[in-house]
Amino acid sequence: MDFMITRKKTFLFAALILALLEGCGEDNAQVKPADTPYPAHPNYAIIKPKVRFTPSRENLAKMIRQLQGAPYVWAEEGPDKFDCSGFTYYLYGSMGIELPRVARKQARVGKKVRFEDLQYGDLLFFATGKHNRRKITHVGVYLGNGWFTHASTVKHKVIYTNLYEKPYYLQRLRICRRYLPDANNTTIRLASATPAPETDPFKAAKEIGTSLEKSTGGKAVILPDTLAQQSRKVRHYVQVGSFRGKPKMHLLYRLKEQGYHYKIIRFNDGGGEVNKLLVGPYLSKDDAQRVLEKMRITVEPNAFLADIE
Repeated sequence: MDFMITRKKTFLFAALILALLEGCGEDNAQVKPADTPYPAHPNYAIIKPKVRFTPSRENLAKMIRQLQGAPYVWAEEGPDKFDCSGFTYYLYGSMGIELPRVARKQARVGKKVRFEDLQYGDLLFFATGKHNRRKITHVGVYLGNGWFTHASTVKHKVIYTNLYEKPYYLQRLRICRRYLPDANNTTIRLASATPAPETDPFKAAKEIGTSLEKSTGGKAVILPDTLAQQSRKVRHYVQVGSFRGKPKMHLLYRLKEQGYHYKIIRFNDGGGEVNKLLVGPYLSKDDAQRVLEKMRITVEPNAFLADIE
C-alpha cells in the first residue's frame, strides 16, 4: 500500500512540474531541466506593483529600458524578477492599469488590434505549447519594426526579440491587445525606447531601412558595384516583385537571411509610386537563372528574370 501511495505522489508531482513548464514557455524543449529557473517552492502570492507612473508610452519605455536583463523566475511579477505574464502585469500595474496575472487571461481583456495596426506597448500573445496550438502560453510587449520584449524561458531573462528574425514567434502569434488609453497613444520616437548601443534591438531594422536606399551586388557570381557603374551592358536581375509602397519587412529579412543583396527601384506608373524589389546584378543570364530557380523555392514562387540596361 505504501508503495502505491508513493507512486501516486510521484505521478502528481511530475504532473505539476509539467503544468508549470507549459504555463509561460516559448519552446521548453530547448531548456534543460537543470537550467530552468523554476524554484522548488514558487511564491504564488500575487504582489500588486506600486503605482509609480501615469499611463503613457514614455513611462512604459522608461521601465522597459530599466528591466532589460532582469532574470526570468517562474511565478514572479517583480520588481526585479519575472515570468512572462508577471513582466507585463508589472509594467502595466506600475502605471495603474490592472491586468489579470496570467497570459491567457490577459489575452481576453483590452482592445483587440490587428497585426498591421500594432503600436508601441501593445501586447502580443503566443501559443507555444507542443500539443495545443490555440492555448495562450506566452506574452510580450510590442516595440515597433517587428521588435518586442519579453521574459524569455529560453534565455532566462528579459530580452528583445524580432518577429521577423525569429519566425518561431510569428508562426505562434495568436492575438494582439491594447491597454493604453487612447489619449496617451501618441507616437513616440523608437529611440526613446532604445537601450545602449551595444544592445540596440533596432539596429537590424535600421540597417534594413537604410539598405532600401542602397544598390549592392548579388550573392552568386557578384558583379561588383564599381564594375556595374562602369559597364553599359545589360545587367541581369531576379525580380522578387513589384509593390505599392515599401516591400514587406519579412520578405526583406528572408532575403537577408539567405545571403541575398537587393535593391529597390522606384518609379511612378501614373497611379502612384511603385517599388521593384531586385536581387543582383549577375554577370550572365545563366547565373541569374540558377538563382531564380532557388529563389522560387525558398523565397517567392512568382519571382522572374529582369534585364536592365
